[in-house]
Amino acid sequence: MGKSGIWIKRLVMLSLFGVLGGALLFAFLPQPVQVEVVQVDRAPLEVAVRDDGRTRVRERYLVSSPIAGQLRRVELEVGDEVQAGQTVIARLVPTIPAFLDPRDQARVEARVSAAQSRLRRAEADLRRAGDELEQARIDLDRSKHLRESGASTDAHLEQAQLTFRKQTESLNAAEFLKDVAQFELEQEQAALVQMTREPGDEATQADFEIRSPVNGRVLKLMQESSAVVTPGMPVLEVGDPHELEVIADILSIDAVKIRPGQKARFVHWGGTKSLAGVVQTVEPSGFTKISALGVEEQRVNVIFDFVGSASEYETLGDGYRVEVEVVVWDEQDTLQVPTAALFRSGSDWAVFVAKDGRAVLRKVEIGQNNGVRAQVLGGLESGELVISHPSDDVQNGVMIQARETVH
Repeated sequence: MGKSGIWIKRLVMLSLFGVLGGALLFAFLPQPVQVEVVQVDRAPLEVAVRDDGRTRVRERYLVSSPIAGQLRRVELEVGDEVQAGQTVIARLVPTIPAFLDPRDQARVEARVSAAQSRLRRAEADLRRAGDELEQARIDLDRSKHLRESGASTDAHLEQAQLTFRKQTESLNAAEFLKDVAQFELEQEQAALVQMTREPGDEATQADFEIRSPVNGRVLKLMQESSAVVTPGMPVLEVGDPHELEVIADILSIDAVKIRPGQKARFVHWGGTKSLAGVVQTVEPSGFTKISALGVEEQRVNVIFDFVGSASEYETLGDGYRVEVEVVVWDEQDTLQVPTAALFRSGSDWAVFVAKDGRAVLRKVEIGQNNGVRAQVLGGLESGELVISHPSDDVQNGVMIQARETVH
């Protein structure tokens, strides 16, 4: 072999050793960690409390037998329409007066007196509700004028609108209670007349008719078949299924964030879109409920009103399930970051910022958090990239390679 062949062989060997050495060097060099990064940006953000609820008729009335006797079979069925003072919802054959205990008459006379007192109180409440509604209307008009002139804020106008809506509902409730009180008085007076008739009086043998106290529909039958009844025994329940509200039992730790007038949404109720609502009342006392996992929970009933046209929820009835979302905080333009990028660093929140091909640990100050995105109060700026779902391989200063940028 000549000298040229020896040199060629040496060059080939050196090249092979160089390639092998480079491969080994590359293999032992630290490789960048593959990560997914997301962008910090400004956008609307809201925090909501979510729980299951059910619809219920706002004003319902339990019709009871005012006297003792034999109740005839109730011909009405659940869902049948009734008219106040017109529809006969039940008939009964009164017990013969001679067979009644003298104390029964005294009890009926006492009920008549109590019904008269309830009617007077209901009439006074109705007048007061009318005066309060008129004042609420004046305040609302004043708030509208002040807002148009720029001398007031949207918050004051919204409060005036809420007060007007609540006073309107109070007036409707007062009218309902006045009608019911009037009906109860008439029923008790009729029962007293029936009891004081002579045994031979033809009217004594006639059926005693119980008429509907309100307009609406039959919601529930307590006594459908013929039976012997005593005074005060429930017969059926009536109400207007178009006048609905929603009740939800909320965890007490969430209920403390809810205030009357806050916006709400009803979702997953069977319709194609969510329904608008507003918080009417947060009950002042809670109760203990056992969860599906057997854990004791303290819950509070929260009552909601529907907002908008009744035609939007006309297919809902009494006792239907809905999911309630109460917006307890919202901001139209706030700096935010996905919660998937957050983790604890000691007692602080922190993120890994993707900067110049490396992960940089940075502590941040977090405000509101809805479980998906969190408000950033300090430590980040709009447009910066942070690592989402950082693995244990991601450490401060480590080289990274972004797989995807999510805005």
